[in-house]
Formats: sequence, C-alpha cells, structure tokens
Amino acid sequence: MFSRQTGKTFTTCAEIVDDCIQAEIKGLRVRWVILSRGERQAAEAMDEAIKPFCKAFYTIYEKVLKGKQAPKFSTEDFVVEKANGDTVTYKALEVRFPSGSRITALPANPDTARGYSANVFLDEFAFHKDSRAIWKALFPVISKAGLRLRITSTPNGKDNKFFELWTAKDSAWSRHEVDIHQAVAQGLDRDKDELHAALNDEDAWAQEYELQFLEEASAWLSYDMITACEHADAGLPELYQGGDCYIGNDIARRRDLWVAWVWEMMGDVLWTREIVERKGISFAEQDAILDELESRYRMRRLAMDQTGMGEKPVEDAQRRYGVHRVEGVLLAGATPLNVATFAKQAFEDRRVRIPAGNIV
Repeated sequence: MFSRQTGKTFTTCAEIVDDCIQAEIKGLRVRWVILSRGERQAAEAMDEAIKPFCKAFYTIYEKVLKGKQAPKFSTEDFVVEKANGDTVTYKALEVRFPSGSRITALPANPDTARGYSANVFLDEFAFHKDSRAIWKALFPVISKAGLRLRITSTPNGKDNKFFELWTAKDSAWSRHEVDIHQAVAQGLDRDKDELHAALNDEDAWAQEYELQFLEEASAWLSYDMITACEHADAGLPELYQGGDCYIGNDIARRRDLWVAWVWEMMGDVLWTREIVERKGISFAEQDAILDELESRYRMRRLAMDQTGMGEKPVEDAQRRYGVHRVEGVLLAGATPLNVATFAKQAFEDRRVRIPAGNIV
C-alpha cells in the first residue's frame, strides 16, 4: 500500500520488465498481465513505465542478450463472449519479447481477470469496479504453482476487496506500506507541508497520503456509485454527438480551480463531454473559454456559481448568451442540499457518465 504519487505503478512495472529481461537472458519465457482500473490507466502503465523500462533494459543488457531484437509493442483486441451470445471487446496493450515473454495491460473486470494464465499485477486495486468479482475470477488463475501476484493501491474506503486483503488476520500475503512521511524520509522529493496545505482536505490527506481507510458512511456519493458511472468514452470532446449540452461553471480567480464541466444529454443520460480546469486565470480568459465552449457545443443552459465573486461573470454571460440560457446559482440556504440531492439521485440511477480517475 503506497501513498499517492510515490511510484507504486512505476516501480512494480520495473520489476515486471526486469523479470522478462532475466527470462530472455536465460532463454526462458514469462507472462505478465497488468489489470488497471480503466483503459486510460492501462495505457499510462504501458506508455509511461513498461515501454521506457523495456528500452532502457535492452540498452543496458544489449551485450548479454547477444544481439536479440528489441521487444515489439502492439495493440490487440481481447474479445469475450457472453452467456447470451453477445461479445465484448477490450483493448489490450502488449509487449512481446523475442523469446516469447509477454506483458499485457488492459482494463480490469471479471472477464479480463479470468482470461489469462499468467503472473498478475493489480494496479490501484481498491479503485477497481467489482473488485470482489475480479478477485473471485482471478484467484484460481494465480493459484497455479510458480505464478506471482502483485497488488498496489492507495486506500479507497472499506467496501472493497483491497481493504479486506489488507486487514485480514493471519493472511498468507506479504504486505508492505509506504505513506508520504516514509517516502519523503527515504528520499522522495516532495514538500509534505506544501502538499498538505494545498490539498486543504483532512479526509483526503488521511486517506490518500497517510493511508488511513476511511468509512464511506460519511460520503455523500459512495465509491461504488461513482465507479458505476465511469466510462472510457466520457470526457472526450471528439465524441460529441451534436446534442443539447448543459454546462456547469465553478468560478474562481486565484487560489481555487476555475472549472467548466460540459454535459451532453443522450437519451436520459448526461455524458461528460469536456472538462476545462484552470487556475489563476483572468476574468477575460474565463470569458474567452466560455465563448469557445458556447460556439463548440449546442448549449441549452449554463449554470454558474453566482456566490461571492460570481455576480459580474454571471451578468456578463447573461448579456452575451441571453438571460434565458444562463442561470446564476447562489449556493446558500437550501440550494446546496438541493443540488447535492439531485446529483446523488442521478448517480444512483446511473444517469450520468464521468471519466475514470481523480479528474477534479
């Protein structure tokens, strides 16, 4: 269990590549599968860790490998046939070594978990959808003699298989923990105090950096509710279908993030089409971004935080786009609860689609 941004994916990928290189030197074959929480995270593991390590290791061991060709990178389709006859296709990113060793990275779910007989790396396992079902499908695979399993994650509440594995008594697993304090003491170049102050959220600091498992009971939106609404196609402007769009705008000038979140209504589901985040930009720059979004999407409504400094930006937007299209929202009285209740209902009914990961 590692703190955020302490290199858990990076270092584990280094171990995986080293294992494949050692097999190459000995003329053996090994097989590794990386299961990440989504396609984007699988691609990041491959592009930011596996590929650079493969190239670096081959440079170092070139003489020992006696002129063997460098590994080849490819994208394959992993097709799963469902019980009803339908098929589901997942994108699998792969590295193939000359002697037959392979590393495959793909999104985690029960189908992909049972689809390979290999060593497995569960990356950020606490954040995987259906973590218990994934574990149930995976365990018979890795229980084969000689296969290895690596699991890394930061905590994500207590309602997931990662928490159960970490806290189980008399566990057969070897468990290792590195929080932010240990990481900095061991040489990680981070300013803990600056991070803590900038985050400005004690619960997030305790869980993400000090590795405390927090109860979900206090969370308005549970992790399961959030992950159930995540989708790989959400947040991609190029997938805009030309439908009616609704934009939410949180206004900030200096310390906090200025955010514009674009939703497209498709049927009865709101799809995230684009998220724009900026920090410390001028009001003129904020206006320019909204103008660009208004021209790019068929904007039916723009809801803006009118509290505090939001008065003038709301008036300016109403003048440019029309009072009937721009609504100023005063976050006072019963309004915050009404907004939160509407959002929770949408997540419970799965009528929203959001990108995976800690986007905002």
